[in-house]
Amino acid sequence: MVSRRQVLSGLGAGLLCLMIGAPSTASAFNPARIRQKMQQAHGASGVTLIDEWLAMIQRLRGARLGDQMREVNDFFNRKVRWRDDISIWGQEDYWATPLEMLGKREGDCEDYSIAKYITLKELGVPGNKLRMIYVRARIGRSQQSQAHMVLGYYQTPASEPLVLDNIIPSIRPASERDDLTPVFSFNSSGLWAGGSQESRADPLARLSRWQSVVNRMRDQGFI
Repeated sequence: MVSRRQVLSGLGAGLLCLMIGAPSTASAFNPARIRQKMQQAHGASGVTLIDEWLAMIQRLRGARLGDQMREVNDFFNRKVRWRDDISIWGQEDYWATPLEMLGKREGDCEDYSIAKYITLKELGVPGNKLRMIYVRARIGRSQQSQAHMVLGYYQTPASEPLVLDNIIPSIRPASERDDLTPVFSFNSSGLWAGGSQESRADPLARLSRWQSVVNRMRDQGFI
């Protein structure tokens, strides 16, 4: 859980005046390159964990969607410890690739959501059914509101999403997560304000941190 006041306020002011964009989402998944990059960055311990991730992908290919979502959600929630970006990276807001997060075995809410998104896409879940959702989350007895990110699965653009979260481990419909208030959502091809069904922007043009992590994932062999 992390504070994202600048991101949220900036997007809130500008979303409605942006045009739709749709960058290419062609896959270039390269396990050998991923393993090589992990070895270079994090050594044998990193390769061990990335191999577990690759084995999970192989095992889940062709499995039922519900099983895929549950196991992917559980994998990252179990294998990665939550820490804020300042503690991990010395930066207030850093979006890590799955390699970076698994190499450190630490991450924050954006990192969990990005890793689950990339993994489910590689398993064949259509990218247009997945969105990373920035929300306001009410935490604890004080019900203090903080910025947070989850991954949503949408059967159709108008469907109520299923929520994959690192805080509450069970996958639940959004209507059962009254602690979350959506602010905006995005994926590789669109960006939506609140609960809108119409994309308002090119996420790569609007979200510099998303553009940065996409570029690093391409270099590392994820996309």
